[in-house]
Amino acid sequence: MIRRLILWGLVASLITASSCVEERKAEMKPTTDKDKAKVTTRRLGPRVTFVQGDNKIDVMIGEKHFTSYLYGYKLAKPVLFPVRTLSGIMVNRGYPLVEIEGESKKYPHHTGLFFAYRYVNDDDFWLDPASPAHIKHIKVTEMAGGVGKGSLSTVIHWIGKSGRVLLKEKRKMVFCADENEYAIDFSIGLTAQDKKVTFSDSKEGMFAIQVADWLREDGGSGRYFNSNGDEMEKDVWGKRARWVCLQGKKDGKTIGIAILNHPASVNYPTYWHTRGHGLFSANPLGQYVFEKSRHPDSAQPFQLTLEPGGVAHFRFRVIIYEGARTKGQLEQQFEKFVR
Repeated sequence: MIRRLILWGLVASLITASSCVEERKAEMKPTTDKDKAKVTTRRLGPRVTFVQGDNKIDVMIGEKHFTSYLYGYKLAKPVLFPVRTLSGIMVNRGYPLVEIEGESKKYPHHTGLFFAYRYVNDDDFWLDPASPAHIKHIKVTEMAGGVGKGSLSTVIHWIGKSGRVLLKEKRKMVFCADENEYAIDFSIGLTAQDKKVTFSDSKEGMFAIQVADWLREDGGSGRYFNSNGDEMEKDVWGKRARWVCLQGKKDGKTIGIAILNHPASVNYPTYWHTRGHGLFSANPLGQYVFEKSRHPDSAQPFQLTLEPGGVAHFRFRVIIYEGARTKGQLEQQFEKFVR
């Protein structure tokens, strides 16, 4: 049973992708306007639309609610929540926004699908949701739906505990629909403002989702595997890889999440902070921590530093799918992503 938390009164209405999007060949020739509409949908996917609400933007694919971009209230950062498959199964954990009976309640800062980091100068944008340092949505610069895909672009400020804006983030999210999967392409640029910004190496970051308990490795059905051929948390955690997938079973369906890292992204290929308790995170900035764990004698810090006006670019694709995927299939999707 799912019941609303009093917490923030936030989500009363919320719990209510191969490549992005390539035209597919029709299996029949359209003869009527109705047939033409069916063929267009089959080729390009259902229509993606955006619905503006109170401190949220719902992302609809056809008539289905895929996810919502949430901001404001007492959120420490903008998040996508919930995140659903084609058949409506939620792949992220509900806590702390929605309480699901029997669900784990650790790590309240792991909320939905998010982008954050722990050590930014002397500010922490990762661990403490109540910290005065926070990541604030400022405005929407683009909201364009369409057949098969839709784009949502935003401006976001990383504000330190002093109240000073350290970083200006420009984020573009392209939501895509295919027959058996949804996908989201993220293009993120972080620009230092009037002060030098240093990201000290930390495992606590950066592009992450806390998955539903049924999908995690510990006590769930999920299993990690990556582009290198490594499997399970113990062999995937702390390594570089082009992509990582977490695949499990729910209600008789095989369901998975794959995160792909684009070569144009900082410190590609990224390291991975993949935990059995359900945190699934790509972290290109935690180099020293990960290398020290696996190669202590040769570990070197990355320590990304941006002078005022300097920009760091990050690009990821998230695929939420139904039906088993193999390493070979995901390699094909990665190749399409980087073309």
